[in-house]
Amino acid sequence: MMMQGYVNQNYEAMLSLVVRNGDKLKSITAVIDTGFTGFLSLPIATIRELELSWSYRDRATLGDGSEVLFDIYDGMVIWGGQYREIEINAAETEPLIGMSLLRGYRLQVDTVQGGLVKISELPIAV
Repeated sequence: MMMQGYVNQNYEAMLSLVVRNGDKLKSITAVIDTGFTGFLSLPIATIRELELSWSYRDRATLGDGSEVLFDIYDGMVIWGGQYREIEINAAETEPLIGMSLLRGYRLQVDTVQGGLVKISELPIAV
């Protein structure tokens, strides 16, 4: 199944997805961040709204080389038409989709404003 998004006015690849916890569902639009190795980051307000369960705390190195601690929560997203359990990082930034969520998929971006973003499953997931 192919998923589609768009390139915004800042030339960021955007994708809408649904995050779920039990009967709570929330549609979000996130930036695809190829420098983020996690699955998904969400602001703490969204994590609280969905009542996600805290899992653990992890250390991460940011793009500027500084290290920070992140709280990690258990969550579920609809990905490729199916529910998928993932780890969600709490971060006070706009929601970010990381490379762990994209593992086994091809990402194509038409890098112009309003350009098409396509994510499709690879024939053989590595």
